[in-house]
Amino acid sequence: MPGRPYILAETTWREVSSTDYSVAVLPWGATEAHNYHLPYNTDVVQCDHIAAESARQAWDRGAKVIVLPTVPFGVNTGQVDIKLDINMNPSTQLAVLEDIVEGLGHQGIEKLVILNGHGANDFRQIVRELWPTSDVFLCTLDWYKWIDSSIFEDPGDHAGEMETSLMQVFAPGLVRPLSEAGDGAEKTFRIPALKDGRAWTQRDWVQATSDTGVGDPAPSSAEKGQRCFELLTAQIADFFVDLAEADLDDLYE
Repeated sequence: MPGRPYILAETTWREVSSTDYSVAVLPWGATEAHNYHLPYNTDVVQCDHIAAESARQAWDRGAKVIVLPTVPFGVNTGQVDIKLDINMNPSTQLAVLEDIVEGLGHQGIEKLVILNGHGANDFRQIVRELWPTSDVFLCTLDWYKWIDSSIFEDPGDHAGEMETSLMQVFAPGLVRPLSEAGDGAEKTFRIPALKDGRAWTQRDWVQATSDTGVGDPAPSSAEKGQRCFELLTAQIADFFVDLAEADLDDLYE
């Protein structure tokens, strides 16, 4: 069975060498604990599926989109005390992106989307730092900010209803019975400005959570996950098509 032409890992040099790609997509996840019922690769699995389906829809509409392999490590500085949560510092992410962007630019790929699937990753400052030195158009999106939250009782922040519902669609064999899950209760800051978001600091995951989850997974269902997936990827596919067609010298109106 031939590979999907919009997934680089499944594509051969024959197809790549003869295709003029408009947009490269770099999914970026993390490797970390997700309560007692979801696997450590949850963010990677979600990025894989969301990037692939969005690219498929865009490809079917004529946009030459190519999805690069998902980066499996993210910023986990607040979780360094949770066993086998793997941390990649923002400075390391900058170095990795710098190399990737340099290669893409040299090879004539003009546009790169960083599709982020991990809350502690924030690529905006990295895009700002690379912008003056790169000819590649860089942008970033956090797919979880595109969801229709009305699908869920409470989407949750980490391994809650939304992520659990999606994983019940993407990798049901890796999802433990919800009876084994913790309730995802979170302790909040005592200092009012930190609690309401006027001030910010890194959460200490050990102090803030009891089961590494934030959000109750109990109301999750594959039906909710499928609905979320369909609406989400349709929106992202629209963006991929728009970006593929965009004239970089005429982006403003």
